[in-house]
Amino acid sequence: MKNKKNICVVGSGFSGLSSATYLADQGHNVYVLEKNSKLGGRARQFSSKGFTFDMGPSWYWMPDVFEKYFNDFNKNINDYLNLKRLDPSYKVFFEDEIVDIPANYESLKELLESMEEGSGEKLDLFLNQAKNKYKVGIENLVYKPGLSIKEFINKETLSGVLKLDVFQSMHKHIRKFFKNEKIIKLLEFPILFLGATPKNTPALYSLMNYADIKLGTWYPEGGMHKIVEAMVNLAEEKGVKFYRNEEVKKLSYLDNKISHVITTKNTFEADYVICSGDYNHFDQNILNPKYRSYSKSYWNKRVLAPSSLLFYIGLDKKLKNISHHCLFFDKDFEKHAEEIYSTPRWPSEPLFYASFTSKSDSSVAPKGHENMFLLMPIAPDLEDNKIIRKRYFELIISRLEKLTKQNIKDHIVYKKSYAIRDFKKDYHSFKGNAYGLANTLFQTAILKPSLKSKKLKNLYFCGQLTVPGPGVPPSLISGKVVANELIKNS
Repeated sequence: MKNKKNICVVGSGFSGLSSATYLADQGHNVYVLEKNSKLGGRARQFSSKGFTFDMGPSWYWMPDVFEKYFNDFNKNINDYLNLKRLDPSYKVFFEDEIVDIPANYESLKELLESMEEGSGEKLDLFLNQAKNKYKVGIENLVYKPGLSIKEFINKETLSGVLKLDVFQSMHKHIRKFFKNEKIIKLLEFPILFLGATPKNTPALYSLMNYADIKLGTWYPEGGMHKIVEAMVNLAEEKGVKFYRNEEVKKLSYLDNKISHVITTKNTFEADYVICSGDYNHFDQNILNPKYRSYSKSYWNKRVLAPSSLLFYIGLDKKLKNISHHCLFFDKDFEKHAEEIYSTPRWPSEPLFYASFTSKSDSSVAPKGHENMFLLMPIAPDLEDNKIIRKRYFELIISRLEKLTKQNIKDHIVYKKSYAIRDFKKDYHSFKGNAYGLANTLFQTAILKPSLKSKKLKNLYFCGQLTVPGPGVPPSLISGKVVANELIKNS
């Protein structure tokens, strides 16, 4: 763009911060409107009674994406974050044993070999394929805007796509290599959060296994919100202005363009608008009906990734037999997946995840105390009330006590729950989802809701309901993709 433009970014999650910074770097006047009092979207943080909790994302995967982001601005991520690789990467609780997943690859192969003879060598083959998928996916696919099939019609991309196993399921793909059910669960677990059962998720997403095993699980000292703080600092260096407690209520239009963004407090002039908040909410509730890109029925037909029931817990003692990340696979994996995706209902015997950041970081809990974050994936748009939350809390804590062989409940000094109605209230989250759209075959690339409005010349979208998809690294990428597209088309 030749002339300096006023660009309004709605929402301060990872995609919003990313798009704002790329555009400000080009010399534009960029301002971010955030409806909540704190920046970061789902990656907000709060403190109470000496405990500090990340509210949403807790896994630092795909470190190369974060490094690339800061490198784009001639910055080094280590100038902003103190990162350490976790070892073990995580601990897994099966019904009959507890397994630490080592960060060292050879040690991991030995572990798998002890479960299934020949699986070490098979892991090499499996991850070599996954590495190629990761390379093609990250280098050629995820940075495409997904506006036309023509984006993918070139020799390099097509040759890569043929090797991506787009039309084979993760369920079949993993079982071509492994027979042991525990190994299968370990390799399928990232899929549970991508938004479909392994049977309905393309084998392309074995790239997540490469990210997990080869690139590693990391932790930014101080918590995941430190990434938000780093991005905000960088954005402000570039001149981005932030306005908190500014919920967008309506828009003014002129010549098939948005001219002004109107919040609860102010009116902002805009040459361009980027929505990084909930796409459905903006499309269906903020836009004038004649400017909506999609119908209500279109949205209701989208397959959503899960919501979550979350608990933020402070304990007055240190726990035994735990790691920073703990996965509880002591119940039927497929049954829980079906209760999320196939027959949506509150799960009968849920799997769950626990994070104890205080195992790695003394700053997030008082001395001698433990910081505990519990997450149970659930179907979106379920009934959500105090009675249901209490029932599942009792269930999860009882299982946690039994599996870790210690009393936990009597040592709780702080407790807060968060679920579907909170996601709706805080983020206008469509059906209370936590992760965006499911990564199914028919919701990939050009089949996702478009990053560019079909009706308004100056409206764009980024985040987890558009390309490339859910998760923190994809959201960073989404911001870059939309910024590039806006620059190209203006």
